[in-house]
Amino acid sequence: MDSDIVVRPPARADIEALARLHISTWRETYWELVPPSFFSDEMLELRRRMWTEWVEEERSRRTIRVAEINGTVVGFAAAGAPLSHPAPRTLELYLLYLSQEWHGSGAGQMMMDAVIAGHPAFLWVARHNARACAFYARNGFVPDGSEKTDPRAERLIEIRLVR
Repeated sequence: MDSDIVVRPPARADIEALARLHISTWRETYWELVPPSFFSDEMLELRRRMWTEWVEEERSRRTIRVAEINGTVVGFAAAGAPLSHPAPRTLELYLLYLSQEWHGSGAGQMMMDAVIAGHPAFLWVARHNARACAFYARNGFVPDGSEKTDPRAERLIEIRLVR
């Protein structure tokens, strides 16, 4: 199945697909934990702006990769210098999302390997997301006891994982 997966840097032409995928993967993953406003047109516009900035800015600030299957962007991952402080490592995996229909395809692993390889890193993951927690555990990440909650979505509790 891996032969159909292409992991590559994003292009300007991917921005709309990335913004929509960002919203749809959040809906698939967190629909019970966040308010409906997280899936609104306003949030879609915020994601468009975020992806425009990330795709068009100088590449040295972060590493971004998209997974494409049969010509469609189905996932994205990004890592770089820590955005969270204090930081237990010098590399943070900011995000890794894959459309639910492609879970188990190998695309998630390929994207993670492309943005952080085997380097020491840390990330935040929703505590309730057993599938993601298991994926990260297979990749050597363990909880360090830190938690955080976004005041806009108090039911979405994130735990920090490190390796």
